Amino acid sequence: MKIPTILAVAAAAITLTSNALGDKYSDLVAEGYRWVIADGLYACVSKDDVRRMVNNPGDEVGLKMVEEVRAYFLIPGTIVQVTEDDPNSGLSQIRMAGITVDLWTLTRFLSKHAVRDTYGVIETPETSGLIPTPTSAIDADLMTGPDSNLVPGMSPTPATNQQNVPFIDR
Repeated sequence: MKIPTILAVAAAAITLTSNALGDKYSDLVAEGYRWVIADGLYACVSKDDVRRMVNNPGDEVGLKMVEEVRAYFLIPGTIVQVTEDDPNSGLSQIRMAGITVDLWTLTRFLSKHAVRDTYGVIETPETSGLIPTPTSAIDADLMTGPDSNLVPGMSPTPATNQQNVPFIDR
């Protein structure tokens, strides 16, 4: 094969692959999900904090914001849900798995195209923890047994066939 033919076939394969990924995840994009493309301390609890972080990328401002729990790291490939978009300022309010408050970040740090994470996996809301998964059958069986009245942090009741062994404090 000639080189132009090989290049044309490679370009067609890449185009078809990217279109297939786009179609597969277009429903998530329509629901407001985006993938992070930035790597750094770019998600903050307020719009002003985001502006401060972007305009002053030094360690001193970043460290102070982290200590005050006002800034969070964005990692490429992480899926987030956009809860509010402010096109005038170029900022988006996002919800991330494991973070209890909504955060603000620059909209340009988010992609409508699926991005692979550091493990080469494309996150979805189910795999990231954004959507809670139903209780598994094993967990449900545990809650219907003899210790189903347990409270988290409480020890189970001892079995009746165990011998009472005196406790010796040394």
